[in-house]
Amino acid sequence: MRAGLPTARAGMRIGLLGGSFDPAHEGHAHITRIALKRFRLDRVWWLVSPGNPLKSEGPAPMARRIAAARAVMDHPRVEITDLEARIGTRYTAQTLKRLMALYPGVRFVWLMGADNLIDFHRWDRWRWILDNVPVGVLARPGQGVAARRSRAAITHARYRLSADRAPCLADRQPPAWCYLNMPMVDLSSSEIRARGDWRG
Repeated sequence: MRAGLPTARAGMRIGLLGGSFDPAHEGHAHITRIALKRFRLDRVWWLVSPGNPLKSEGPAPMARRIAAARAVMDHPRVEITDLEARIGTRYTAQTLKRLMALYPGVRFVWLMGADNLIDFHRWDRWRWILDNVPVGVLARPGQGVAARRSRAAITHARYRLSADRAPCLADRQPPAWCYLNMPMVDLSSSEIRARGDWRG
């Protein structure tokens, strides 16, 4: 395994939570703990991205975002990584394809908040992602109806698992996705930045 990358063995069920984490906050930590439990994951890796291709403004420096993420999410089964910077990928589909090659036999699950499902059809190769990796969608405040009516949700409606089958998501042959309702933490990185609590 390449130096600096997380370790994993075949058969492990690993959730991947990607984003700029600019900054990380308790909402990210909350959905991670829920995902570990409800999807019965062995680990969750936070993929702190070099930058979001859909955002015009660049994020805070990577080292600062990593340090803040580790302060927010201190859990023995969660790893905070700059994996995308290390393997040289920028888009989620590229990252997933590379990870599947680097970690044969590992059962990856892509994790995302419901707010991301709304715009998922704008992601590069979004259909490929849904068709090749199980996806766990976690409720976000005020986003439920729009997420369930999103283009991705409609096109892949027949592959949606009910919430009571969430524990088997990682073992399903994709396409497979599951939407989890849960108690929510009403925080967002953009609101934290707007208050001036992060970059100042």
